[in-house]
Amino acid sequence: MFAAAAALGLSALLQPSTAGAQTLVVCSEASPDFLNPQFSSQNTAYDVAAQIYDKLVTTERGGSQIIPSLAESWTISDDGLTYTFKLRRGVKWHSSKIFTPTRDFNADDAVFTITRMFDENHPYYKVGGSNYQFFGEIVKPSLKAVEKLDDYTLKLTLTKPYAPLLSALSVEPMSILSAEYADAMMKAGTPEQVNQAPIGTGPFSLVIYQKDATIRFKAVPDHWTKAVGNRDRMALVNDLIFVITPDASVRYAKVKSGECQIARYPNPGDLPAMRADTNLTMLSGSIADQSFLAFNQQKKPFDDKRVREALVYATNIPAIIDAVYQGTGKQAAALVPPSLWSHDDALKPRPYDPEKAKALLAEAGYPNGFKTVLWAIPVVRAYMPNGRRAAELIQADWAKIGVQAEIQSYEWGEYLKRGRAGDHEVGMFGYTWDYPDPSQILLSGWHCDGVKSGANRARWCNKEFSDLLTKANTITDQAERTKMFVRMQEIFQEDVGGLLFANAQAFTPVRKDVKDYKIHFFGGQPFVGVSLAK
Repeated sequence: MFAAAAALGLSALLQPSTAGAQTLVVCSEASPDFLNPQFSSQNTAYDVAAQIYDKLVTTERGGSQIIPSLAESWTISDDGLTYTFKLRRGVKWHSSKIFTPTRDFNADDAVFTITRMFDENHPYYKVGGSNYQFFGEIVKPSLKAVEKLDDYTLKLTLTKPYAPLLSALSVEPMSILSAEYADAMMKAGTPEQVNQAPIGTGPFSLVIYQKDATIRFKAVPDHWTKAVGNRDRMALVNDLIFVITPDASVRYAKVKSGECQIARYPNPGDLPAMRADTNLTMLSGSIADQSFLAFNQQKKPFDDKRVREALVYATNIPAIIDAVYQGTGKQAAALVPPSLWSHDDALKPRPYDPEKAKALLAEAGYPNGFKTVLWAIPVVRAYMPNGRRAAELIQADWAKIGVQAEIQSYEWGEYLKRGRAGDHEVGMFGYTWDYPDPSQILLSGWHCDGVKSGANRARWCNKEFSDLLTKANTITDQAERTKMFVRMQEIFQEDVGGLLFANAQAFTPVRKDVKDYKIHFFGGQPFVGVSLAK
């Protein structure tokens, strides 16, 4: 069904299928690397999967709360080792030219989906490859068994308590696939079709995929969300089209002319013109990210908290945000970003205060400052749009208190390798979250265990922080976990674990006729709940 796309021009694709039907056209940045998201770690694949598939749980659109999806409810045992999911009834599978389902979604599908990635002897384990990166790194280490208790009850047993499990299940690699479809394709001798011609239970079904050109979806008329009656979860347009447009300036031109109604990932330099365009609405929101300077605390003088604090006071972060982020970032004070639950909004950043910085340096034994090497990130990231420019501004700020910083950088792969090895004195780094649990980046980036592995770039090891983080991941009560994460953020600020820059802002220009589009921050961008003014 995909080859047919080659014969269709874009104008034909944009025609609505029925009189009065609404077609939402999105200018997206690239083709997906996989149509089966189990193999991917890329947002382009997640964006496609978010339309086609459902998961056991999902995140609220535009937010970070975990809400039911194919699992209507769940219970967690007191010891945190058993998760029992009550599955939704009456959920229909998509159909295609090569497959017509004979039954609704049930526990067999959830068991197939997870076991395929979990059991190396499963007949589908190596179909399409066996690089299930997300599942292998995030879910598999704590998973012991997957069981069907009855047609609508699923049981997951863990080897150890793992509180982020529900959040991890909300990411697109955990999308539920059809066991019946897999069986049919295996019997037909074409098991690879399960990966290449997706069948899901999502709000849209895939109609056509033309690599590097277009992806067309059609709304599922009897999707289960219609019975639930929640417009925020329903497909409100008849047709959805991704027009793959790698150049951000071309995406801007297309949304400006009306060739698409939504343009993803605009150039920061185009934002003022977009805001001034009366035909466009500029939507924005905070990404779940961190951007920071890591003071290597295994090297002097950065093992001294007074030195670290002096350098924070000496850095004019608002000026860096103005010059580097150009309106796409807000100064960060808390280690957990605002788009995640447990963000500590009460924390305020240290102000720019060179005189206080000088006093702290003198107290630490460096009245005339010192020399150091400052690494500048060599690539553009949402959390750091221009590392070299930021480093130059920091260099000038620090010179005012006698700290002479030599700027260095490396090719990106080498930069990451050397950073993990701890070659830096002061290094510029950043992270983004894949799912809405604050523990993900804190575990890899700031826990004492990460010092030995090199994931903790600052080599900051605070026992109270790390003990709290370890304990938080064994507790399932989110209110209790929130208290722990708030305290962790306080500890980080008190002990000056690093210098936080900004929480980046995501921007999306949309045409004025687009109604209720919400920027989504975890996994794929859903287009449910979005409509067009008539």
